[in-house]
Amino acid sequence: MPEATESKKPAVTLPGTVEKIIPANTIAPEKAQIAVEGADHLYREIRVENTLQDEKGKKVGLKPGAQVDVKIEAEKEATVPK
Repeated sequence: MPEATESKKPAVTLPGTVEKIIPANTIAPEKAQIAVEGADHLYREIRVENTLQDEKGKKVGLKPGAQVDVKIEAEKEATVPK
């Protein structure tokens, strides 16, 4: 368990929407294409493996149109003041 005095990692959470599900094929697993709000137009879509775990540890997948949060975090040492 983290100590109370331990500082949090710098982070940002951006909203996103699952645009489509790309079916699995012989070389790649099923992917979810997510449009990240606030990202530059040419870089707003990301594709990630469409496998998550629910609160019971059971594997689940995202549906098209699902609203998601995309969290970006880094170690303090990997950041610079702005």
